[in-house]
Amino acid sequence: MADTLVEVKHLKEYFNIATGAFTTKPLKAVDDVSFSIRRGETLGLVGESGCGKTTVGRTLLHLYKPTAGEIFFDGKKIESKKDIQEYRKKSAMVFQDPYSSLNPRMTVADIIAEPLDVHKMYANKKEREERVLELMSKVGLNSEHANRYAHEFSGGQRQRIGIARAMAMNPQFVVCDEPVSALDVSIQAQVINMFDELQDQMGLTYLFIAHDLLVVRHISDRIAVMYLGKMVELADAKEIYDHPLHPYTKCLMSAVPLPDPKAARENKRIVLSGDIPSPLNAPSGCPFRTRCPYASEECAASMPEFKEVQSGHYVACHRLNEIG
Repeated sequence: MADTLVEVKHLKEYFNIATGAFTTKPLKAVDDVSFSIRRGETLGLVGESGCGKTTVGRTLLHLYKPTAGEIFFDGKKIESKKDIQEYRKKSAMVFQDPYSSLNPRMTVADIIAEPLDVHKMYANKKEREERVLELMSKVGLNSEHANRYAHEFSGGQRQRIGIARAMAMNPQFVVCDEPVSALDVSIQAQVINMFDELQDQMGLTYLFIAHDLLVVRHISDRIAVMYLGKMVELADAKEIYDHPLHPYTKCLMSAVPLPDPKAARENKRIVLSGDIPSPLNAPSGCPFRTRCPYASEECAASMPEFKEVQSGHYVACHRLNEIG
């Protein structure tokens, strides 16, 4: 598809965990995930903590080497070291924690200019300085902040520094790993609006990872839902909110707070029994079956296929027709 910028096919990311003196066991953080992101769109990725959202984002940018699967960027498969180097010039990441993702020994100007230094993207110091000041004004920072250190700023300002660093190379694709979860609610709205503005100005494509469903709904064109390393549902944002099909998605959507008190009283909250299983000892078949009220023997026997059930709406569930 000509308008697809990023495509992922059967992505797997396993980490070998020591279980004894000489034995290891694979922790399946991401297990056979496939999706695509269109040029200029925002794909929201949601799920409980530990479901593999961040690992998908990091593996997508080759910060972790994929265990298996294929990653395509702008129609080209990312394989060799040279491919990864070129890909990294066109992609960037905004990290979750603005406190630990910035080097405390570097000034704000040096932090923002680090990608420019790595890829040697300026002819002289003056050009570097002008580019830094341009990026700072783009994210709402004053030029006098350039020679200060990260610890002198609030959480929201630090995240703006991180966003300016991510935009330094004029990327086409940005992975946003829960970029507002560490911020106050009042600051969250400002940062989300800034992501929207930057997308309009620069034609950016986002993978937006979050667990706050209201934030995801506001910013995303489509939403993908993950559970225990697997993708269970993918559809347009409005469709997934109004007509969730997978039992896990229905449970997530029932937990979204409603601003209307009358509607909130009538909303039936679905409470799941049990805890999320460990990815080290994941259940056989469908990973959600141990907590699913509709689970059957078929669910334990095999993993349901992640397939298109309506136009643009993908679900992985054996009992979809019976649930309704």
